[in-house]
Amino acid sequence: MNAPLNHPLPLLELDVLRTFVAIAETGSFTAAATAVFRTPSAVSMQIKKLEDTLRRPVFTRDARSVSLTTDGEMLLGYARRLLAINRDAVSKFVVPDVSGVVRLGSPDDYGERVLPGVLKRFAQSHPSVAVDVIIDGSSNLRERLNKGELDITLFTSCKTIPAEAEILLNEPVVWAGAKGGSAYLRCPLPISVWEEGCAWRADALEALGRDGHDYRIAYMSAHTAGQRAAILADLAIAPLPRSFIGNDIVALGPEQGLPALSSYNLCMQIAPEASAPVRAAAEHIRAMMETLRDPASTKGAQAA
Repeated sequence: MNAPLNHPLPLLELDVLRTFVAIAETGSFTAAATAVFRTPSAVSMQIKKLEDTLRRPVFTRDARSVSLTTDGEMLLGYARRLLAINRDAVSKFVVPDVSGVVRLGSPDDYGERVLPGVLKRFAQSHPSVAVDVIIDGSSNLRERLNKGELDITLFTSCKTIPAEAEILLNEPVVWAGAKGGSAYLRCPLPISVWEEGCAWRADALEALGRDGHDYRIAYMSAHTAGQRAAILADLAIAPLPRSFIGNDIVALGPEQGLPALSSYNLCMQIAPEASAPVRAAAEHIRAMMETLRDPASTKGAQAA
């Protein structure tokens, strides 16, 4: 029912819209709470307030998932535009005039999973800073940083961590195989790995050697997409982080006669005397990794 023309319409609060957009983008009340630095209960109260203001639901919720209603989808476009206008207006007055270039390095796997969110947030808060992204192997990225070719880099390691680096994430490495596949039953065992310097390769080959497992390197790819293709085609199995498992790729282990693998660290290292834009980019990466460390954010969407 339309409000009378002489009746003032309620104002939508930008803080509430920011929470609404975060839920829509993450598909989770819990993950959105982390992104907007609020408790899940506070997020739920904000959405209740929004729905009371609009007099209609914006999310459909059940015990395991949350999704936008038709009205919610319509509101999402408006909310993004209102937040963008607010960001542009406020930046003219209170955001420092920071400009420059950030040379950022990342392995392929996390370049695909982490960088899109980091770059999106960073571009919103620092529109005058250009980001030059280099995708390479972890050992090459560390070498580039030491040579002064990068300002900041992510890299993976199963063992030694440089004193100058910080650990962003630690998780187990598992054998990944096609759901219903038989590659792990073949002898010699066909595996997919990358070249020397790959943290997961070294751990996997060492484990197979200790176990006396006969194997052959059947597929090599520097890119996660290539590794997944080999697994899904049931050409080989591969060592991958547990968080990469899902859909048609399953975790294999001792139950299938395979040696257990260790965990690995995702690390970040920043060049000495980093500039303000570099330090800001590092903060955005840390914030994004918080959502990956939260077990709830890696599951299906959460309802309030």
